[in-house]
Amino acid sequence: MAPETPGRAPVLYANTRFRTLDPSYPTAEALLVEEGRIVALGDYPSLSAHAPAGTRTADLDGLTVLPGLTDSHIHTASLGRALDEVDLRGTLTADEALARVAGFSAGLEPGRWVFGGWWDFNKWKVPVQPDLRGLDAVCPNNPVALTSADGHTMWANSLALAAVGIEATTPDPAGGEIVRFSDGRPRGILREAALFPLRELANSPLSGDLPGQLQAVQERLLSVGITSIHDIDGADCLEGYRRLRTEGHLALRVHKLLSIAELDAAIEAGTRTGDGDEWIRTGAVKIFSDGAIGSHTCHMSEPFPGEDGNYGIAVTEYAELIDLAGRAAAAGIAVASHAIGDQANHNVLRAYQEIKEVSQRHNLRHRIEHAQFLQPQDIAMMARLGAVASMQPTHCTSDLPLMRLIEGRNLAAYAWRSMLDAGVPLAFGSDAPVEEPDPFAGIHAAITRQGSSGEPAGGWMPSERISAAEAVRAYTTGAAYASGEEHVKGRLSPGMLADFIAVDVDPFTAPADEILETTVHSAVVDGVFRYRR
Repeated sequence: MAPETPGRAPVLYANTRFRTLDPSYPTAEALLVEEGRIVALGDYPSLSAHAPAGTRTADLDGLTVLPGLTDSHIHTASLGRALDEVDLRGTLTADEALARVAGFSAGLEPGRWVFGGWWDFNKWKVPVQPDLRGLDAVCPNNPVALTSADGHTMWANSLALAAVGIEATTPDPAGGEIVRFSDGRPRGILREAALFPLRELANSPLSGDLPGQLQAVQERLLSVGITSIHDIDGADCLEGYRRLRTEGHLALRVHKLLSIAELDAAIEAGTRTGDGDEWIRTGAVKIFSDGAIGSHTCHMSEPFPGEDGNYGIAVTEYAELIDLAGRAAAAGIAVASHAIGDQANHNVLRAYQEIKEVSQRHNLRHRIEHAQFLQPQDIAMMARLGAVASMQPTHCTSDLPLMRLIEGRNLAAYAWRSMLDAGVPLAFGSDAPVEEPDPFAGIHAAITRQGSSGEPAGGWMPSERISAAEAVRAYTTGAAYASGEEHVKGRLSPGMLADFIAVDVDPFTAPADEILETTVHSAVVDGVFRYRR
């Protein structure tokens, strides 16, 4: 599966319908590849007659071919580590979640960590956050740290809290909260910055062999049509991909965002957004502006219903946000700000306005990750600034039960139609492992705004639906623009990288329910089959 060296024979891919996304070549029935690049498209007889000597033909079985899809926001290290962790998705009560933890930890040697989670108390029959007492009872000899479904809350037992020094006298960190019992003792629920020490342990070798986990994730992503990723995880993830490449196993392209902890070192090293090559390239630095709606920590302009005084959490205060973004931009590093609440998005856009001059000087494309809830007037500001909306369509459908929290507010929610109409660049991803990394589920969500059961009828806020073609572009040309790679990715045309997938459903013409059931039959990266069903 390694990127192959120069000297390969040309390949003529044929017997298919290419959806090129290039207005000059809207469709084609054959495509010629040399040395990992597309050199020609057209009809099979013409290309075959003029192909170089030694060209071999690859039959694509009459399927529809699309440019390789990009997941513009994914945590592949977390996705890989999840293979070896306890999974609480689908649990309907705290007792059911605890039973899974007990089953997972049975037989583990004392002291071994239990990581995982993805629990969602909002979907439990009694929607109340749990505490450490249940975990202490079922897992008394092993530290336990379990991430919530949105990744912004940690459920931990007493051993885990003790391991990172959290006790009754420990103050809340800036941008975080240690939830407590009435007597001040920690309840075992950590929000935002308070969970960082445990997240650091969960992202360490305590969680297993990361390169091996990344290789398994790579196979999974190729099987659903992902040939490029914008990865959001840490420096260890980057090293894992570098190791895969050195060992000849890297088969998808990695645009690697920096964590805020890496910013100073990156500036000192002279690292800039766009550094690297066509396999591994440096992206923006990610800054957390707020939390998430599921944890009631996204930063809103009005308090959460029934929670007077809770406007969410500003994980990075506005003054610090300007300072960090300004230092990054001055060093030629773009900024990708996590912002979900409308106040968080407003603050991020104001910060981007403050650093506009230096950003333009370095030709930087800043991003907002998620951009779920905006004040309507901020969409025009986003377009003026050229900020990329890096969004995850299945968050919309997964979050439908939470939309009661924003009822009656004048907000642009998951506003894909409004953004495109205003000229906001749009890139789609999954945020896996928070959601499944299936881009066709994302396309379905973007065009229907319905859950898998078809509810609500007509879609939630249906005026914000977009077309299948627009959704596909958000996974291809939009994603390539977000990473500054539109000159080599996102379209099938001469000179572009030969990355494409063959599928059994044409999303440009198929009904929405058929798109949801799309099967990827093959994935080609760098002109080589990397996956075949």
